[in-house]
This record gives sequence, C-alpha cells and structure tokens, in this order.
Amino acid sequence: MQAKQAFLKTLKIESRKILSEKGDISSPVVSPNGEKLAYSVGEGKLVVSEIDAEGKLSRPVTLLDGWAPASGVVWSPDSKWLSYSMEDLDFNEEVYIQAADNSKPPVNVSMHPKGDSDPFWSKDGSKLGFLSARNNGDVDVWFVWLKKSDWEKTKQDWDEEDEPKKESGKDKDKDKKVADIQIDFDKIYQRLAQVTSLPGNESDVNISDDGEHFYFTTNGDGRSSYKADKDLYKIKWDGSKPESLTSGNTEPSGVRLSPDGKSLFFIKKGRLSTVDADKGKSESRPFSAKMDINHTLERTQIFEEAWRALNTNFYDPGFHGQNFVSLKSKYKAWAVSASTDTDFQYVFNLMLGQLNASHMGLYGSDRQETQKERTGFLGVDLAPQKDGVKIVRVVPNSPADKENSKLMAGDVITSIDGEKVNATDNFYAPLINKAGDKVILEVKSAAGASREVVIRPTNSLRTLLYDEWVESRRALVDTYSNGQLGYLHIRGMNWSSFEEFERELTASGQGKKGLVIDVRYNGGGWTTDYLMAVLNVRQHAYTIPRGATDDLGKNNTQFTQYYPYGERLPLAAWTKPAITLCNANSYSNAEIFSHAFKTLNRGKLVGMPTFGAVISTGGQDLIDGSYVRLPFRAWYVLATGKSMENIPAVPDIVLDNAPDSKAKGNDEQLKKAVETLLGEVK
Repeated sequence: MQAKQAFLKTLKIESRKILSEKGDISSPVVSPNGEKLAYSVGEGKLVVSEIDAEGKLSRPVTLLDGWAPASGVVWSPDSKWLSYSMEDLDFNEEVYIQAADNSKPPVNVSMHPKGDSDPFWSKDGSKLGFLSARNNGDVDVWFVWLKKSDWEKTKQDWDEEDEPKKESGKDKDKDKKVADIQIDFDKIYQRLAQVTSLPGNESDVNISDDGEHFYFTTNGDGRSSYKADKDLYKIKWDGSKPESLTSGNTEPSGVRLSPDGKSLFFIKKGRLSTVDADKGKSESRPFSAKMDINHTLERTQIFEEAWRALNTNFYDPGFHGQNFVSLKSKYKAWAVSASTDTDFQYVFNLMLGQLNASHMGLYGSDRQETQKERTGFLGVDLAPQKDGVKIVRVVPNSPADKENSKLMAGDVITSIDGEKVNATDNFYAPLINKAGDKVILEVKSAAGASREVVIRPTNSLRTLLYDEWVESRRALVDTYSNGQLGYLHIRGMNWSSFEEFERELTASGQGKKGLVIDVRYNGGGWTTDYLMAVLNVRQHAYTIPRGATDDLGKNNTQFTQYYPYGERLPLAAWTKPAITLCNANSYSNAEIFSHAFKTLNRGKLVGMPTFGAVISTGGQDLIDGSYVRLPFRAWYVLATGKSMENIPAVPDIVLDNAPDSKAKGNDEQLKKAVETLLGEVK
C-alpha cells in the first residue's frame, strides 16, 4: 500500500506526465476511490488501468483508439463512469459519457453542431455540466439531467420539496460510501438545461456538492465586443439568483472546489487565493517556492517535448518528404548547445524550416533582460528644414489631427519640450517613451506666425494608417466606377473584422450596383464561412409594406430588390454582384476565402496569387512557458482536389500593381476589378 500511496502522491505532484513500463502516459486522472487511472497514450487512445498495491498499472482497458484525443476527462463520483469531449471529422466537439469498464459504448449527451466541452459531474450524481457555444456564439454553462425523473419535475415540484435534513455532527465526520450514479441514457441529449447566458465566454466551472449551485468565471475571450470585468460568480442550477463571489476584475483562473465543498481555490493574478463558496469572502494564501534550473537539461526537455508534439500532430504524416527523426538527430545537439534561449529557438526553427510548411514555430521569451523603449508618434510626415522640420502630411485622426493639438501641412516644428529641432539630429529622440504624455511643440505656420501646441503622442499609427489607406481605396473605387460600386476591405478574418464587414455592407454598399471586396494584406483567421454565408444568400421572395404603393397589383414588380434580411437571417446578406481582390500578402483564411469565392462562382477573383500558407494550427505550452505551434489539419480545394498549402489561390485575372502606383495615387488591380464588375452589372 505504501507503494500505491507513493504513486498517487507522485501523480498529484507531477500530473503533467508519468513514465511507466507502458510508455508515455499523458493527462492522467485518478478515480475518486483511488483504484483506477484514466490516461491517454499518444493521440486518440484513452485507457483505464487499475492501480495495484505496489503502485503499478494493471489490467488496462482501452476505451477509445482513434485519431481524435479525448479532452477534459473526468470521473463520476462513484468511479464507474467517465465523461469527456471529443471532436469528429467535421471538428464538432461533443460531450460523451462512457462506462469505465467499457461495458457500454460512449453516449453523446450534447448532440449539437456547435462546440460542447469541459464536462463536470455534480457530486450528488444528478447532473453532468458542460460548456457550450450553441447559443449566440458565446460559451455558456449547460447541464444534462442524468435521471429522467429529475428532468420531468416542474419548478413547483422543486420549490415544494423539503430541504435536506441537516446531518448530525456524528454523521458528518463519518466516511460515507458514494451511491451508485443512475443514468437514463434514452434520449439523454433532450434533457439539457441552460444555466448562463452572459456576453463573453464562461469558464472554470465547478458545481456544489449538492448540485444546487454552479460556480464560474465570466468574460473570457469571446466574439462579443462587450468588455467587462472578469470575476468569479455563483448561480443556482435553474439560472436564478446570480451573485458575484469576487469583484473588481479579479481575473480568477484555475478555479477548484475544495474537498469539503465549502470554499473555492483559484489563482488571482499569479497568487493563490480562496473564497467562501457561500458568503463570497476571499483571502490570499501565502505561497513561495524556489527552483534551481539546469538550463541544458531544460532545453533538452523542451526540444524533446516540442519535437514529440510535432511528430504526433503535424498534419502530413509524410512530413513533406522529410525524415523528421533524422532532422531531430541533426539539429538537437546544435540547439541544446546554444548560448541563449533566442538562439535555441532559432536553431529549432531552422529544423522546422526543412519541412517547408506554414503555421508552425517555437516561440518564447529570453532570460536576458533587454531595454524596452517605445517612440511616441505625432502622426505627421516630415521634411528636414534648416530651422526645424516641415510637416508635409498629417495622418487623419492622429494626435496631430485633433481639435486641441492641430498641426497643418506647411507648419514647421522648431522645438520639442524646449529642445531645438534641426535637420541633423534625430527628430524622434525627444519623443522616446512619451506616448500618452503631454509634449509641448513650438510651431511656426506657413505664414510665419509662431504658436505653442500641447500634444499627446501615440505609441502606434498602424490602425490610423490602415484606415487612411482604406478610405483612399474607397475614393478610388468611387472615381473609377463613377459612384456605381461600393468598396470594403476585410482587415482580418476575425470577429471584429466580420462585424465591420457587416456594417460596411450598409455604409458602403447601400444603393450601389455591386461591391468590390478586398482581402489584400489580410493575415487570416477563421471567418470565411461567415462571409460566404452573407454573400451566398439567394433571394426567394420580396415584400411590400402598406404605404409604399397604392396599387400592389400594378406596381409590385417595382419592389423586387427589397426583402427584410435583417429580421429573417442571423447574419447580413449581399445578393448583388461582387468581385474580390487578393495578392501575395493574403494569408491563411484570407486564402481560403479567395478559393471559396472562386470555387463557388460568387464572382471573379482579381490580383496576384495568394501566399500559399493554409493549414489549421493549434499549439502546446512547454515546460519553460515557451510555445510550439502545431499544424494539424490539411485543407484541400473541393473542386480541384489540390492542397492549399504551398499552392496559392490563383485569380481569374492575374495583375500586379506597378512599383510606382502608390506614389502616383493609382491602383491598377482595383481599377481592373471595377471595370470587370461594371461589365457584369451592365
């Protein structure tokens, strides 16, 4: 028994990975009765073994053996069932319950085309909770009633039930045998209940021992632009009586219910804290630890972990024709002997470069401390003068374009905070680390009048320069099309860019005959199918309200272009002609969009072939906090059967801009797109 206890103690300390005679075992989870261990072997294999008195694993039972790993594996309180989430080939994640002895096949309890994950049991055996993105795209707390009789009760039934009798002190201290959990599997996916419906994503969910209350953190990263404090909350299982247990943007993480169910442990901005599960009173727990690091051995471990993660997950089992084992032998010694962390990562990435694939790399910080300085920017283009610098252009909406700190083209800046400006010194030196602070400029106007300007520099002009470029493209389209076409640029394939896309459909497209869509310089993301859902709507009817005409029979055909898409569809809609621009700086999901736009015949594709970097990517954290990206899923064009990795989306009309097009205020690609779309409109 001592050996078994030592094994369990080691497991608690080193839950990341255990090495046994069975090979590499990851994600180990001990059953509540301490008699069994559930663990993963490689990818997609879930095994349950008994833990014998000597602390060894015996009688393994393989529950799963496929391509997809089981995630978030948790034991039922009676140690007879396991719950986990797992993806199918459509990459839809569902929650399952499976008998730990493999006597029954796994049962899908969530059954929904949106992601479900992170299952958790209530100790009383009444509920299995999980997280789901099935409503409004944000992750909420849901649960399934395990017994049909509980699900059938009405609110009045629950309200009328007597409160559980209080246990005597004698009973409290006595160890009680956990009752067998009863699960009615027939149509169990129909017995779901939603607990929360807040903006943003809920996470770190726990449930009270009696199954009455759920604990969760709020405002995790979601697609909503709504921003609020991240704190720990408590709510009744029916969604009533929500209350905050922490406040003031505590940002709790790693929330765990204590063994006695009376308090919650969590990490608060790097510190261990607890909060009373009932009263919400929190306190910090002192903790300190020291560690000596052998950096050579640590790098060896990092190299092995990162290599193994890629060896298991890289999307092409043929590794693009390379021998990944041989590459390891060649590069490992070089990487481990590197003098700095940065050099170590550089050598590791040289090895990855041999695979000639995108969406991967080893990233992390270096132990060496470097000075960090940020230059403040005014938002002006300058030309050196003998007595200062002359402003030749002002970036719209920059600090130099604000009402209280207005600078004009032709103005000459002669000093910054009393320091004279001349043609030979670095103009930006006085602005180092001044972003957000007030700076005093001495300015002389084109007419020779001097004035003092108080301005707050910004630390970046990137978004403002982007906005300026988009507005200049919009103006060109208006000129090229004589006002007939609208223009919008999609900056990234993310939710904020998609929301802007929907808005611009009205702002730029309303009243236009067609739309020019631009994904040049788009770095990618995930929203192609949202965009195509908007662009592939087919109108099947038209509507006419009372008051729009006095004769429906005679005039109804005047309204064929009108339909209440906003009230009838979950997304916006664009049914008029469209054309898309791409170039070699269109990456990843922007390339998928370019392929889709062309493959689905939504319109012509104009510009230059895209970069050719399309793989779905994930990642894994390593022992020192560094991170390795894992390209795990290939993408192929349905129409051609060709991979999108290293094979770009080729436009219908291939055309590059002249080297001096920007200087001359031209955009040949844009002009060609406008001409082509106008031809289709006519």
